[in-house]
Amino acid sequence: MQKFTTHQGLVCPLDRENVDTDAIIPKQFLKSIQRTGFGPNLFDEWRYLDAGEPGQDPASRRPNPDFVLNQPRYAGASILLARQNFGCGSSREHAPWALDQYGFRAILAPSFADIFFNNCFKNGLLPIVLPQAQIARLFDEVAAFPGYRLTIDLERQVVVLPQGEELPFEVQSFRKYCLVNGLDDIGLTLRHKDKIQAFEAERLLQKPWLGQRLAG
Repeated sequence: MQKFTTHQGLVCPLDRENVDTDAIIPKQFLKSIQRTGFGPNLFDEWRYLDAGEPGQDPASRRPNPDFVLNQPRYAGASILLARQNFGCGSSREHAPWALDQYGFRAILAPSFADIFFNNCFKNGLLPIVLPQAQIARLFDEVAAFPGYRLTIDLERQVVVLPQGEELPFEVQSFRKYCLVNGLDDIGLTLRHKDKIQAFEAERLLQKPWLGQRLAG
């Protein structure tokens, strides 16, 4: 998992409340359990004017010029600005996969759905909760200033505005540790690889039949 310490990026505003996971990555794209290839279908039904199918070449699609991701001023954005209850609906882990694979590293919103919030941390995506008034102000500033960028300092737990003002945010210490060190659940387990291997070797010495395969 990619480490997250400090990130500076262009901000893209998604001015909709209660964005659910089916809007983030529609159900027809959930046929694969591979953790790659979901970025082109992020917000698919809003992003394109035609219906998309798994494996379809994005270049053959008709983009919706009115959707924010298709507007040139937000090309290359890596910070998503959202409204309340972002990520509601079903618990599909494909939603943070799609956001991450599109290029987003962080999401700022007044609130998130619980399961989506947890899934973000497990996949290297930082969800930041800020007061609704601060989020509203950021929407205004993004609209007013093309090329609006923010700096997110996870170690100091602040969002730094272009003029230098800092907005503090909370993050649970264990989740912060995992993001700063780039550790997902597998990475956390592999920190103890030597102990696991030693345990398995000792177990086979004591119970060698466990290492035998059943015939047939």
